[in-house]
Amino acid sequence: MKAEGRVFKYGDNVDTDVIIPARYLNSSDPAELATHCMEDIDKDFVKNVKKGDIIVANKNFGCGSSREHAPIAIKAAGVSCVIAETFARIFYRNSINIGLPIIECPEAAKAINAGDDVEVDFDSGVITDKTTGQSFKGQAFPEFMQKIIKAEGLINYINNK
Repeated sequence: MKAEGRVFKYGDNVDTDVIIPARYLNSSDPAELATHCMEDIDKDFVKNVKKGDIIVANKNFGCGSSREHAPIAIKAAGVSCVIAETFARIFYRNSINIGLPIIECPEAAKAINAGDDVEVDFDSGVITDKTTGQSFKGQAFPEFMQKIIKAEGLINYINNK
């Protein structure tokens, strides 16, 4: 499995209230949540993001509340992968549960710039910045996590078994 897209870059401590502002939590519809994804930190994100694009961030991405709405909004907006130095643990688990691939790689998070074209190989964990030619070794996804992601989430994975 691979992801490839253009990078949207963010800093440290991007919390769930910035990913999907609380004022929109009255909806659990992924398409509706996607229309407000990242709007408080990047008002142009929704109109510029394309299917397959990648978010790169620094430390503690997804901190704050434990709401599943945050990774759902990111995935529904078309993002194929999130790369960060570190993730808040509950965000990490929620992302896998809903089938959003995320990968920790401090070196890649520091070196990759907004607008770069990046490819992520989930089998090997290799992240390639096709704009600069640099490659980074992130954590490969264990086979069971890849199965959950391929199934579009844990519920689908269990229902398909």
